[in-house]
Amino acid sequence: MYKSMIALLAAAAMLTACNNDKADENKGKSVQTSDENQTNTENEQQKQPSQTETQANPKHEKWSSLPEYDKIIEQIGNEDYTFNKETDNDDKRVFLIELNGEKQYKTVFVKNTNRLKIIKINGGGELYDEILK
Repeated sequence: MYKSMIALLAAAAMLTACNNDKADENKGKSVQTSDENQTNTENEQQKQPSQTETQANPKHEKWSSLPEYDKIIEQIGNEDYTFNKETDNDDKRVFLIELNGEKQYKTVFVKNTNRLKIIKINGGGELYDEILK
């Protein structure tokens, strides 16, 4: 009983100490002048992608973080494709990409070598076969 009370008190003390760190960080920040705010705003605008750059389709949000996603969209275009994961294991990830219910492309990403292959299913053959950097 005595050991469990000490453990409980120690855990509570640690959690309380962790919460105070964030409050101390905010206290030390100074108020920025309008010139500093303007400079920060300009820097943020420069970091944002322009409208001409490839932006992820909202339907692809769960796939857009994959390393091969940007190259796939660059090669096939950013239409209203449906990504269907066929295989995703330690070695490779395979997608079948459909447009209006018809299979258009098959992608194979070999994880240990970062090789991406994009194959057009209906008569196009292999579109892309390179190692991603």
